[in-house]
Amino acid sequence: MSEIICITNRLLCYEPIIDRIKAVVSAHPDRVILREKDLNEYEYKRLAEELTALCSEKNVQITLHSYYRTAYELGVKSIHMPIHLLKNMTAEEKSFFEEIGTSCHSVEDALQAQRLGASYIIAGHIFETDCKAGLPGRGLEFIYKVKKSVGIPVYAIGGISAENASDVISAGADGICIMSGFMKSNDPSGFVSALREVKQNNE
Repeated sequence: MSEIICITNRLLCYEPIIDRIKAVVSAHPDRVILREKDLNEYEYKRLAEELTALCSEKNVQITLHSYYRTAYELGVKSIHMPIHLLKNMTAEEKSFFEEIGTSCHSVEDALQAQRLGASYIIAGHIFETDCKAGLPGRGLEFIYKVKKSVGIPVYAIGGISAENASDVISAGADGICIMSGFMKSNDPSGFVSALREVKQNNE
């Protein structure tokens, strides 16, 4: 079963990030990854506290990003770590988490992530996107190659929408990650419904 995952980026929002997150969580994606990695840890923790409570109330999976000590303090056992930070985590630091994800931009990255104990990979970017302006997408074949190279779930990111999500899932992705669509949608519930229809048609 493929997952629908929201990646947050308050810089893309038209309103305060907490208002946007409330709307997204109410739309019930499978997971929200609180990215916001440019915030310092104190600022990040304050936002994470609010989001953790919201996700718990709506029964949506929450994954924190980079600040694993904040995750310890909040009791969040799912963390997404950039691969250069994952390399530096000790076995003891990793042992707290039930799930550790990382982002990969090559098959070599994916293999390294698996060796480092990653539970899942976010692979991208698949299609051209405003977040990576001017950089061509790696294409659907990239998802296929990464999926064939590892034995852990592979989620796709980059320019994914309801119009192309079926192709991404057919290429082998275990889920789709969307940032701009969630951060900018005027109708998050309708957006998730359209994605769920694609998901159901591919199951």
